[in-house]
Parts: sequence; structure tokens; C-alpha cells
Amino acid sequence: MAPSPQRLDAERCRRRLELLAALAHAKSVRESTPPQRVRGLRLRELIAARRRTSG
Repeated sequence: MAPSPQRLDAERCRRRLELLAALAHAKSVRESTPPQRVRGLRLRELIAARRRTSG
């Protein structure tokens, strides 16, 4: 016996919500940890600024 259309819609909605939650979590993790390049650039800028003020 095939599942009813209501059951398919509920299952599809549940899977969609799970996917959206996983995507939102991945995005928040990605935004909270900057890429290595950005961290390196920020560090170089801080070092350069410190050299200007101390030199």
C-alpha cells in the first residue's frame, strides 16, 4: 500500500526543516570562525600598526 499524500507532505516538510536547520547551523559556524587568510591578514595589520606606534 502506498503512503497517503498527506503523509508524504508531512515527511517532506520534516526533511526540509531538518535540512534548513542544518544549513543555518553550518552558516553560523562558518561565520563565527573566520577563514585562515582573514585571520592572517588581520594579524599582519596589527603587527604593522604596532611597529608604526613603537618605531
